[in-house]
Parts: sequence; structure tokens; C-alpha cells
Amino acid sequence: MLQRLLARRVFGGSSSLRCLSRGFSQLAEAEEGNVVVPKMPPFDYTPPPYDGPRTDEILRKRREFLSPSMFYFYRKPLNIVDGKMQYLFDEDGRRYLDAFGGIATVSCGHCHPEVVEAVVKQSNRIQHSTVLYLNHAIADFAEALASKLPGDLKVVFFTNSGTEANELAMMMARLYTGCHDIISIRNAYHGNASGTMGATAQSIWKFNTIQNGVHHALNPDQYRGIFGSDGPMYAKEVQDLIDFGTCGRVGGFIYEAIQGVGGILELAPGYLSAVHDIIKKAGGICIADEVQSGFARTGSHFWGFEAHGVVPDIVTMAKGIGNGIPLGAVVTTPQIAKVLTQRNYFNTFGGNPMCTAAGHAVLKVIEKEKLQENAFVVGSYLIDRLKSLQAKHEVIGDVRGRGLMIGVELVTDRQLKTPAKDETFHIMDQMKEMGVLVGKGGFYGNVFRITPPLCFTKEDADYLIDVMDIAMSKQ
Repeated sequence: MLQRLLARRVFGGSSSLRCLSRGFSQLAEAEEGNVVVPKMPPFDYTPPPYDGPRTDEILRKRREFLSPSMFYFYRKPLNIVDGKMQYLFDEDGRRYLDAFGGIATVSCGHCHPEVVEAVVKQSNRIQHSTVLYLNHAIADFAEALASKLPGDLKVVFFTNSGTEANELAMMMARLYTGCHDIISIRNAYHGNASGTMGATAQSIWKFNTIQNGVHHALNPDQYRGIFGSDGPMYAKEVQDLIDFGTCGRVGGFIYEAIQGVGGILELAPGYLSAVHDIIKKAGGICIADEVQSGFARTGSHFWGFEAHGVVPDIVTMAKGIGNGIPLGAVVTTPQIAKVLTQRNYFNTFGGNPMCTAAGHAVLKVIEKEKLQENAFVVGSYLIDRLKSLQAKHEVIGDVRGRGLMIGVELVTDRQLKTPAKDETFHIMDQMKEMGVLVGKGGFYGNVFRITPPLCFTKEDADYLIDVMDIAMSKQ
């Protein structure tokens, strides 16, 4: 009914195409009973007309030519054809508030002009040569990136993705320590290649292939974990795992300070500092997977691990590093970096001039526009508003996160914490119909992942809350 109302009030009549191009920014308040449809914040951008393939044709091509493993959100999949800052536009010019950021990937905002300019400028000179030749783009970005990391973390290896970065980091840990065993955390996600799938600890993301040498420790989950928020108690289990599951020595420990795919779960306080000490005593090194939590997203810090007062030996990153450009990196110490000189190591596209030019531009925009501060201020405001919503709607079991990396877990019973799978899908679909896009994750698929571009505003946050409130009220 709500969908029909919106279509009639907003898109009906002879001016429907003009309304579509303006999207929800011109949406007048409409009532369905006692429900008032909120008005999307104004935004001074109208996308050019789209004359490409429509949704049905794209779906047909996907079914015929793309992997059958590909899936999509929503009952009626979206054909997104345009983006600007925190907004996306579909094939009809309808505007959506992007609260997912391409899975925590769009850091500065869609098509940020300074990032686009850097890519175009570099592309006009040279798109690709090889790292076997010199080019200033890779060196300049490596220097700028190293300056954002603490301690002796200053040697950069560029890759194409987070999976590839984590594969490289785990290999370096094994080579450096001479030990094959790696410890990961249950509920973690580190990639979908051979080694990283072993470190990933959710059955829904693992295929039945050989994944040896990885041990999975208890997840220090503050919502569902057996020790609650007692980080040191979870850390003791890591020591037991080393004592009874390995030879007593390990190659390394890989972790996300905030588990992204796992449902935006921040590791319990005191856990990482205790585990860092345990791993060091066992001869291993620590790898911080900052693929989702890095690049100012947490607001309080530039990197997720910094909130825990630790300095890892290797840091991996991707996603927000390039604002959507395929780019990843591994940053480590000069001593650890030397292990790759034992043989030839090469990456054809790692350090591509266009990609590294984009990455450098991202760093500059984050600083220039104070996006870390914005992530902290707007994220704190949004979390407070979500907690107020939690007091109103029993379906919200937990609100958690830091900065603009926020999780909202839905349950059918707060005491039993029963995952609300169907309700999550339905609410998410209703929010899309009202113009708000959020992600979904967690092992049970019952957690809203709110990871918008870091240019998100308080007005955007208010609109998201109002839309979520309406969708939950209709359950």
C-alpha cells in the first residue's frame, strides 16, 4: 500500500518523468493513515537522462552471461546508473540516500570531483606501464599512506583488493616467522581466495576446499558472546588454542577491529592488547585487517585498531582506500618486508598509476574536508538516534559500532536474541521504497550494515531514522 501511495503521490500524472528526475528531494509529505512519509534532504544535482539498458534486460544478461553465484538486494533489484556524494540514482532518475557506501567502500562520496579529476588527469598521461619502470604516482601515494600509520609501519605493497592484501599479509607472516599456523577469529571475514577463505570463519562464505593451517578463536562478541564485554577472558582462549592446537608457536594472528561482514561487531575492550602479547610470546606477528574500518570511517581514529591501543606488525587495507577504484595495500615494517626478497614477488596491477593517483586524492580529501571529524560527529548522532529508535521498537536487539560503521541487529525476541531474518529483509525492502539504501550482514543475515560515504550529514541521518521508523512501525 505504501509503495502504491508513493507512486501515486510522487510519480503519477503527466509530470511523472520530471518528478522521477528530481526523486525524493521534492517529495511532499503524504499520509497513509497516521504515517507521514518524510521528505528527503534537498540536494543540488540532477543526473543526465539515462538511455541505456533497462532493469529487465540487465537481469536477462546477468542470468545468461554472469556467474550464477551473483546475488542482489531487494525484491525488485535496483539499476543504479548515477551517483553523486552520498546519493545514488536509478534508471529513472529517482534519488536514493546511500547508507551502505558500496560495502564501506565509498569514503569521500560518489564521483567526488577531486578524486575524479586525479584519475582523469593521470589517465590522460598514462594509464598503465609497470612497476618495473618508475612513476611518481605510486611513490607519492606510498609516502603519504605510510605517514598515516604509527611506529615503523612504513613499507607499502600495493594490491588490487582486500582479499589479495590479506593473502599477501598471511604469506609474509608465515615466511617471516617460519611457522605455518595462523589464528583468526570466529565470525571473521578476510576474503574468498584459498588462504583468506581459511581465515574467514563463517560457513556461508567457505567452500569445501583445502584450507589448512588456520585456527579460529572464540569471537569476543559483546552482544552474543559467552563472556560479554570481558575482552581478557576471550583472550585466555587464544592461549589455550596455542597450547592445545599448535606446536606452541604460531605464524600470526589476523583480525578485524570491527567485523564488517560479520555484522559490525567491535571486539570486546581489552581483547586485542591481551592477544597481541600472547601472540608475540608465541613467536607470531599481528595483522590488522582494516579493509572496512580504515580510512577515518570509525571517526574516533583513522584506523580501527587504534581504538584498542595496539600497533600491529602488518596492516591490510582496501575498499575506502580508493573511493571505489580497485586498490588495496599491505603496510608493514622494513624488517618484515624483506622476506619477499627471498624470491621474486611481482604484482602486475598493484601500484597502477591511475589507482594510486586516486588513492592519494582520497587521503587529501579526507584531510581537506575533515571527513574523520564528520564521521565521528554524524556517526555519534546517528547512533544516539538509533538507540532512541531501539527503545521504541522491540525488533531492534542491538545498536553498535563506531563513527559511520554502524550495525543494527534485529531480533524477534530480545531475551533469546532470536534472529529476525524475514523481518530484516522486509524492513530493508520498505526502506528502499522510501529512498534509503542500507546493507545487510551478520551470520544470520539480520543486521543492518550502515556504512555511508563519510560526507553523510545529520539531515541524512534524520531522514534514515524517520524512514526506518516508518518501516518498522508497519511490521
